[in-house]
Amino acid sequence: MRAVGRALGSGVAVFRHKLGAGELGSLPVVLVLAVVWITFQSLNENFLSPRNLSNLSVDIVGTGLIAVGIVFVLLLGELDLSVGSISGLAAAVFAVLNVNHGVPEWLALVVAVLAGTVAGTVQGYSIARTRVPAFVVTLAGLLTWNGLMLAILGDSGTVNLDEDGLVAKLTSYYFTDDAVAYGLAALAAGAVFLALDRDRRRRRAVGMPHRSLRAIVVRTAGLAVVAFAVAYLLNRFQGLPLALLIFLVVVAGLDVMLRRTHYGRQVYALGGSIEAARRASLSVTGVQTAVLAASGTMAAIGGLFLASRITSVSQSSGSGVLLVNAIAAAVIGGTSLFGGRGTTWSAVLGMLVIQSIASGMAITDTPPAVQFVITGGVLFAAVVIDSLSRRSQEAHGRA
Repeated sequence: MRAVGRALGSGVAVFRHKLGAGELGSLPVVLVLAVVWITFQSLNENFLSPRNLSNLSVDIVGTGLIAVGIVFVLLLGELDLSVGSISGLAAAVFAVLNVNHGVPEWLALVVAVLAGTVAGTVQGYSIARTRVPAFVVTLAGLLTWNGLMLAILGDSGTVNLDEDGLVAKLTSYYFTDDAVAYGLAALAAGAVFLALDRDRRRRRAVGMPHRSLRAIVVRTAGLAVVAFAVAYLLNRFQGLPLALLIFLVVVAGLDVMLRRTHYGRQVYALGGSIEAARRASLSVTGVQTAVLAASGTMAAIGGLFLASRITSVSQSSGSGVLLVNAIAAAVIGGTSLFGGRGTTWSAVLGMLVIQSIASGMAITDTPPAVQFVITGGVLFAAVVIDSLSRRSQEAHGRA
């Protein structure tokens, strides 16, 4: 118990130091999520029911994957306005190839994702070579890809997907065996412990500040409690959703790529200062092109999950509040609008907030207009916190 107390005390001291320096991390969004859940649970006891939480875990996936791509672009201090249209284009390509022309699902799926990659690459290369602001190029892309989607869908306007097909099962398949969810929860906790311990050993070997082993154990234990609680709740309904598993694996994989690879360090470097990156001989054109390509790819994958959720593609696919929600999720989750700060997990947290608000509004029969007002208020608060945090970091010489 004394060891745990010392670990907690050390963690609190570090946390206070970070708060004083403006490094808020994910604390604000976690507090907002807690308030949202407590509020709606008090209004309707079914909000935190296993059924509603399971549906919530699937509903966040489509837009959440698109938001992950937005995180990449925001890390450069740029904005991609075309992701909604690209998601609709990819879904249309898949539906027309598979349903109308009989192309095998796996091949149509690959072509659809590649369509998003190509669209993002074209935009990224154009931005890098012409140095036209990204929001201008992607605004043109929004119109172009939406027009192409409409042309692909043709006069029918709507294509219904095979409900027993591979894509439809992306959001309808559940692992009903309880051991799957619990096993993956244990695996996740173990993987986090090994990653943190490896980082501790590497830092200690070169004389850098590092977490103590006790702090790592306490942190891993906290994550394990959350993971097993989620597994328990999901198992009380239909089990672990395949869509949620894919989402978390993709987010974790891209997080490792951003934080542990040369490419990821280049992305953060460009977000910190593009001129400094040029003077350091980084391939600015290559990184910007790759980032927009990643955004387009994630938009395409997200569009397929959204089509899977409703088993159809129509002329309204990729429109509405999809773009706004994807950007808002990344920003609310903690990705800085000024570039250079944020993780892929930001998209998960932000999407949880947005979808929790939408779910709570639906379950309490609240008018949609109120949902927009609340979401807008949360987004505004996130931007203000981001700005104040950046000022504090500048004052402490950390920005």
